[in-house]
Amino acid sequence: MQDDDTMEPNPRRSGKEASADPGWRIGVLYSRTGVTAATESEHFFGTVLAIEEINAAGGVEGRLLDPVAYDPKSDPDEYRRLATRMVQEDDVTVLFGCSTSSSRKAVLPVIERHNALLWYCSIYEGFEYSPNVIYTGAVPNQNSMQLAAYLLRNHGRRFFLVGADYIYPRESNRIMRDMVEQHGGEIVEEIYLPSDADVADLVGVVRQIKALEPDAVFSTLIGRGARAFYRLYREHEIDPERIPIASLTMTEGETRMIGSQLCGNHIVSASYLNTLELAGNRRFLESWRARFGDQPASMWSEMAYNQVHLFALALARTKNLDAAKLVDAVHGVEFDSPEGLLKIDPENNHAILTPRIAVCRPDGSFDIVWESPKPVKPDPYLIAYGFSEFWLDGGRA
Repeated sequence: MQDDDTMEPNPRRSGKEASADPGWRIGVLYSRTGVTAATESEHFFGTVLAIEEINAAGGVEGRLLDPVAYDPKSDPDEYRRLATRMVQEDDVTVLFGCSTSSSRKAVLPVIERHNALLWYCSIYEGFEYSPNVIYTGAVPNQNSMQLAAYLLRNHGRRFFLVGADYIYPRESNRIMRDMVEQHGGEIVEEIYLPSDADVADLVGVVRQIKALEPDAVFSTLIGRGARAFYRLYREHEIDPERIPIASLTMTEGETRMIGSQLCGNHIVSASYLNTLELAGNRRFLESWRARFGDQPASMWSEMAYNQVHLFALALARTKNLDAAKLVDAVHGVEFDSPEGLLKIDPENNHAILTPRIAVCRPDGSFDIVWESPKPVKPDPYLIAYGFSEFWLDGGRA
């Protein structure tokens, strides 16, 4: 794998074989350093695993995937610069990358200007469509709505919102506020901190939570600040069974980094948990553990893995890297993914996903306490705003 820095996986062929049969050149743009290094490294490893599986099976149409990878260091300006380098200098027209909305927004003009194709696997706030992006992460009608309904029914009506100060947390909190207030709840406080929040600011938030005693805390903090927040919560003796932190992002990899014993009873809304009893998940985890040992798989690695396999299925149909043809082709394929059958909605280029809600155990694994009875079509613009089809009676624990 070609990169700015030393990267572990290297699934490229070498010597005469590589020059005689050039591979399918693709770009990989995930941060391995900086504020979002933990989650984006999981994106990176899921991408690597899928590339290696596809190449081990002979590639696509007899040609291997040939990745070029750079580390944008969690800096939106670096994402933009490196995406430009990929399309202008590295002959890349298909790019897997970005995690935060700020990084996606930085890259999007480059992708559209050069008619390239970005595969974006992170959950995000919605309210976007581009013919040059395939969005494989959940949007609010596939995670936030279900989480709000679950909390209102099981924990109470007083919510405390805390988030990092950028697009995704502010939009997610706006949506959460609207849903909670429309259904009789109350937001007792809403606070924003820098993406790499310092301990003093986090301590101040924890003290406010302890004083206000909300029924639940909805956190859209990210990276190191989010992990510190969970540790401080227990240090200040707030009982998560009584006042849980609910999140859309805090899954298996980061709970291990925090200390799994500190995460018991906290809640996550996600389409994938690695405790899912599905044949596709068993295959994925077997492959994951053979490659990465006891490093836990999470939704960050799983969705990155899925989208590379979806791309390979579409590429087998187009037999070329033309962005428009790949988009048309991906609308007609499906992948038996670790979280279930995965498809892209041709109406908006977003994934059709099954929402799930899970509670963390003291050992860091997750008990799925609710699951949608069927996959949910993405509604990135929240046209069907409200709980009418998401109240949890129809789901199963």
